[in-house]
Amino acid sequence: MKGLTLWQIVNVEGLVIKSTGKWCDVLADDGSLVACQIKGKFRMQGIKTTNPLSVGDRVDFELEEDETGVINEIHERRNYIIRKSVNLSKQAHIVAANVDRAFLIVTLSSPPTSTGFIDRFLVTADAYSIPVTIVFNKVDIYTEDEMEDMEWMENMYGFCGYETMRLSALHGEGLEEVEKKMADKINMVGGHSGVGKSTLVNQLIPGAEIKTATVSDAHKKGRHTTTFAEMHALPFGGWLIDTPGIKGFGLVDIPKNELHHHFPEIFRLLPECKFHNCLHLKEPGCAVRKAAEETTMPPERYQSYLNMYYEDEGPYRV
Repeated sequence: MKGLTLWQIVNVEGLVIKSTGKWCDVLADDGSLVACQIKGKFRMQGIKTTNPLSVGDRVDFELEEDETGVINEIHERRNYIIRKSVNLSKQAHIVAANVDRAFLIVTLSSPPTSTGFIDRFLVTADAYSIPVTIVFNKVDIYTEDEMEDMEWMENMYGFCGYETMRLSALHGEGLEEVEKKMADKINMVGGHSGVGKSTLVNQLIPGAEIKTATVSDAHKKGRHTTTFAEMHALPFGGWLIDTPGIKGFGLVDIPKNELHHHFPEIFRLLPECKFHNCLHLKEPGCAVRKAAEETTMPPERYQSYLNMYYEDEGPYRV
C-alpha cells in the first residue's frame, strides 16, 4: 500500500452498522464512522448468499489514503438470521448477524400476517439460536373479531413457549415493555412491510426520522420504506437493527429430518413417540400426530410443520 503511513495499514476493528450492497458503514472501535468496501476475494470463498457481509458483523479493515476502508476479514458469527427468496431466484440473504433477540412484528390487519410466515421465521431463528419475541402491533385498530384472533394466536404461541407482547407503536402503548426487553442488547426487528417497524424505531429513538408509509388500500399490503438493514444506537443502551419488509420467508439449510427439532412443542413430545427417530409423518405410535388429532397441541402448528416438510411438493393436507 504505497504512500500510506504505518498506522494506516494496520487493521482496524469495527462493527458493520449499515450495508447497501458494495459499500457499508463501519463503526470503528474508536468511535469513528468509516465507509468501507469488501475485498473481492470474499465473494470467491464459497459464501452462497447475496451478501457475504451483514449488518451486525464484526470486521477488520484497512484505511485507504482517501479515508475509506477495505474490509479484509469477517469475524466468526455467533448467529445470524438467513432467508431464502420466495421468487424464482431462490437466492439466500443474511438479514442480520450477532443478534441477542429478534422482535417479529406482526399485525392482524393492515396488513395481515399469516401464521405460516410467523412459523417460518420462528423455525429459522431457532435453527440459528436466536430467541424471538412476537409483537402484536396496531392493537388500537383491531375489531372485536381481530382481538379474538390475536388472543387465540397469543395462546397458541404461548403454549409453544414463545413470548408475546401487545403494542401500538403509533400511540406508544406497550413501548415501555419493549424498551425493557431491548435494553443493553443487540436487537433485530423483522416482519412484513407496513406492520409498523419503522414507526417503532422512531418511537424508540427520537430523532431517527425513519421514513414510514401507509398500507396500500388496493392490496392491503405494506409499502417498503426501509430498503436496507441498518443498526441504530438505542438511547437506553444497546442496538436496534431495522430491516426491510419481508414478503416471504423461505427456509435455508435446515435438513428435513431436523425440521421438527425447531418446533418446541413437537420436539418435547418426541420421547413419547414409539420410534426415537420419528418424523411425525405416518409412523405408527407417533405421539405428535395423536396430540394434534386430540388437540392437546395446536393442530395448526402441526399442519405448518407438514407444509414446511413437504414444501417442494406443495402444501400437504392431513
